[in-house]
Amino acid sequence: MNSYGLIHVFSSLTPEHSVHDTGVILGSNEESQPSYKSSTPDTALYNHKTAQISDTLNILEESVLFLKGLLFTRVMPSFYIIIILISLPLNTLAFIAFTCMIREKKPAVIYMSHLACVDLLFTLLLPLKIHYQLNASDWVFGEAACRVLSAAYYCYMYCSILLMMCMSVDRLLAVVFPIASLTWRSTRKATCVCVLVWLLALAGTVPLLSITQTFKINDVGITCHDVLRGNDPTVVFYVYLFSILSCLYFFLPLVITFVSYSTLIYALSAKSDRLSTSSLDNRRRAVIMAVAVLFEFVVCFAPTNGILLYHYVNLANGGRREGDSSYVAYLMAVCLGSGSVFLDPLLYYYGSSQCRKQILLAHVPHPTFISSPNS
Repeated sequence: MNSYGLIHVFSSLTPEHSVHDTGVILGSNEESQPSYKSSTPDTALYNHKTAQISDTLNILEESVLFLKGLLFTRVMPSFYIIIILISLPLNTLAFIAFTCMIREKKPAVIYMSHLACVDLLFTLLLPLKIHYQLNASDWVFGEAACRVLSAAYYCYMYCSILLMMCMSVDRLLAVVFPIASLTWRSTRKATCVCVLVWLLALAGTVPLLSITQTFKINDVGITCHDVLRGNDPTVVFYVYLFSILSCLYFFLPLVITFVSYSTLIYALSAKSDRLSTSSLDNRRRAVIMAVAVLFEFVVCFAPTNGILLYHYVNLANGGRREGDSSYVAYLMAVCLGSGSVFLDPLLYYYGSSQCRKQILLAHVPHPTFISSPNS
């Protein structure tokens, strides 16, 4: 008898489909393989582009319990709800301030306005994720919405990473090369860089829109981005895709950001003997911003990229049982990574003097004048 785990599934046998089709995302524990007569080779059993959601699949009971358990259906959605309650007003106000209230559009303002836009778009899609998990992992919004939601998270993550890298490089140029960088640090060029960031993030996640993400599972319902079939070339495709994305969109930006802020802090410290009080304050803000950005990279984005890459490499090498624990860890990392929207408003405050001025103006009461009777 075979036992299959999330996301390692097999099709329920029907008179029309008397074939054994294993699947994978979390993994499986195969004791034996029953043989079924089929004129179709194993490699042709499943096509992720033409798969029908009417096929009912089976997974391990422990996997069913996880998808319907307290962690997945209550704790995670509760965290996402907190994200919406905090992120939505903060990032909405930041986006309005950057686009409408701040008239002098410096490069830092351009980058932060796009980062606030990314956070807002991601936050607005979270209710779909919350409904899916509160509904015990039963997706009701259709295949297209599932593909968009699946791709949106990776687009949000990589777009945020690339924008924070651009902010770190811009900050370095502004402090270390204030005169030489004037021709590079223009509003127009910052806007072009942001457009390029959006295009790169979209290009990296568009392939996810072409892959079937929903599957009908016995005792669960329709899952979204939680199940893959075994012998599916999608697993190998994911290995190559996320290897490239992790290297180009995470590790490379992490190195550039770390070098930029390290150089920036070193340059400010080297001038400490002749720094004024305002300059010392600038150095303090630079240190706080560097710590916040690197904290986001290490705590919010590193676990997601590392575990995801490890998970798919395990699956491609046949480590299906190991895939169970790695996928559960990945889902928790995704939940934690979504919390980066809490830290972005901190970047806005310490990264833009214009943003700080707007906040101060909003909290400092304006003087009122009483007209004289003789006037």
